[in-house]
Amino acid sequence: MRRTSCVVLISIAIACSAPKIPLGNPQQEIAAMLQRSASDWNRGDLAGFMSDYAQDSLTSYMAGGHVQYGWQALFDRYQKNYFAPGKSRDSLSFDELRVRVLTPDFAYATARFKLSRRDSVVASGPFTLVLQRQGDRWRILHDHTSADPK
Repeated sequence: MRRTSCVVLISIAIACSAPKIPLGNPQQEIAAMLQRSASDWNRGDLAGFMSDYAQDSLTSYMAGGHVQYGWQALFDRYQKNYFAPGKSRDSLSFDELRVRVLTPDFAYATARFKLSRRDSVVASGPFTLVLQRQGDRWRILHDHTSADPK
């Protein structure tokens, strides 16, 4: 009996002393992530921009009626279409962000993207992200982006 009590007390002490990742404010954290992501895009930093996506084969991107799977495939798509030498890349911004926390580690967000060239908008539209907290940051598991009609 005494041995069982010691094991229980030691287990409780270990559980209480284990470092806890504080639950912050997902709305602010995801807004900061998107702001940094747009800054990375606008600086031409594809690796920084892609660091917000979960780096695995199930990460998905849906647009124009097509779905693409895999972080690397998505990286390659952005590299070819926007970051290749000589490509013109418009300025990216996000607005109208709304975040719904589903669990402490999962959330989805809706917002609008805007690509601008000088003073004119060249593309815009709504998007939905499914996000997972991985360690101390949020990562995009799924990105469904739509374009506004021209």
